[in-house]
Amino acid sequence: MRRKNDILWKGILEEVFPDLLLFLFPDAESRFNMKRKVVFLDKELAELYPAPEKNADTRFVDKLVKVYTKAGTVKYLLIHIEVQGQYDMEFTKRMWTYFYRIYDRFLGQPVIPIAIFTGPDGKRMGDRFELAYEGMELTYKFNTLHIIDFKDKDLEASNNPFALVLLAAKKLLLKGKNLDKRLLEQKLFIARLLYRKGVFSRKKIRAVLTFLDNYVLFEKPEMNRIFREELDSLSGKNNTMGIIEQVAEMKANEKAARLLLENTDFSVSKVAELVGIPVDLVKKVKASLRAKLQVK
Repeated sequence: MRRKNDILWKGILEEVFPDLLLFLFPDAESRFNMKRKVVFLDKELAELYPAPEKNADTRFVDKLVKVYTKAGTVKYLLIHIEVQGQYDMEFTKRMWTYFYRIYDRFLGQPVIPIAIFTGPDGKRMGDRFELAYEGMELTYKFNTLHIIDFKDKDLEASNNPFALVLLAAKKLLLKGKNLDKRLLEQKLFIARLLYRKGVFSRKKIRAVLTFLDNYVLFEKPEMNRIFREELDSLSGKNNTMGIIEQVAEMKANEKAARLLLENTDFSVSKVAELVGIPVDLVKKVKASLRAKLQVK
């Protein structure tokens, strides 16, 4: 199995962010104004930490989100999320660095840090950053979510789409023989859950399926074909989609192409392959991004 770029985490977090809040905080509906749209501050976050000291082959996902509160003197707060897969001895320091820069930039606005560990090494990285020197002591503790802490049966029983995102991410950790066959079974099981529960919007289903389809890839290309044919059967579609659905699909893929071009070093042909659209269309998206940069 091969993992695609962590850009998928950025996309899914934007699609199911309110569900993430409800999953993490049992009292979310009383604490946060769930009716107001959250604001993603990716540009501001990039300005605060423009060049993290990371090797080119080590990626991490970071999000800064403005969330409105429901009551009290604080009208809004900031939620900083890090998604980390591999062990990083500098991780807790980075969490602290992000915190004080965000806190300073937004003039003391409350910041809620959340680290989502998607691999087995999360426990080794811990949940705090500490400093002590000549009488000075500092302890910065942050919220953590380890996907390995959640049992599959509990995630399967949940009516929260973020639970199924975690269930999909856990499939990356599958080991042993016949991985493609087992992965196909697990992917189809999750896809059936999405439709069977009957509580998710079409947009949420599409978002989770996109994450499920691309986060962990099959070694054998023909398995992708089998999986997508089964998805068509589940959703009631056939291989000859109507023109309206084709246009909707193309728009979604254009957005994915733009995200990949902005956040990775992938070539045009690679982006076209990953999102399933023509190379010429990816070139147009890339040209539009260049035009925007020139205007700035």
